[in-house]
Amino acid sequence: MQRCCSSAGRSVICKRWVSSSNNDKIVASVLFERLPVVVPQIDPTVYAFQEFSFRWRQQFRREYPESFLKKSDTRGKGDYQIDYKPAPRISEADKSNDQRSLQRALDRRLYLLVHGTTHGSQSGLPVWHFPEKVYESEKTLRKCAESALESVIGDLSHTYFVGNSPMGHLVMQPTEDKKIPSIKRFFFKSQVIAANKFDVKKCDDFVWVTKDELLEYFPEQAEFLSKMIIS
Repeated sequence: MQRCCSSAGRSVICKRWVSSSNNDKIVASVLFERLPVVVPQIDPTVYAFQEFSFRWRQQFRREYPESFLKKSDTRGKGDYQIDYKPAPRISEADKSNDQRSLQRALDRRLYLLVHGTTHGSQSGLPVWHFPEKVYESEKTLRKCAESALESVIGDLSHTYFVGNSPMGHLVMQPTEDKKIPSIKRFFFKSQVIAANKFDVKKCDDFVWVTKDELLEYFPEQAEFLSKMIIS
């Protein structure tokens, strides 16, 4: 009986926390991410360290005679030949700077931004923002974030939400009308799984941008987003 009361008390407290006592709007935003498709180029500093580590280990290894090392050259070789040509890192989408395509910046992470009216935009004008939804009657904020992404791309079968808790929290205070309640925005991360195209809808336009390009869209929140997004 005591356990039931304590669990019921915790659920009431959680509902009070999510609903917010001062009438602030709670918004679930989704950072929809496409991971790198190809292995990125090695940084020169990392390459120099790997080269140094290899040479350092070589001095402690046994040195084999040349006669032993050349035995592999005396073996019979087949008549087969493998022609290997690596895929180019720069795609046609990169050349045309098509930011609506997922086939660009294959060695970097891309993030989805949509253009349209959103919560907290001044004078109701369309702006660039993440897929988002105001928390209403969903069981959890994670469910609210799933609804936000589903309303934009339709099907969630090619997505994966990382964790149940938000990755970041930002409070946006009104700048014009002080009577307008502040907005508490919770960010959830979701990743693209086995897909190279999405039917993005319910927006004027959309883009897939890198982290550096994303920060240019949000100069006021650039410091916060730079710390939250690790790439």
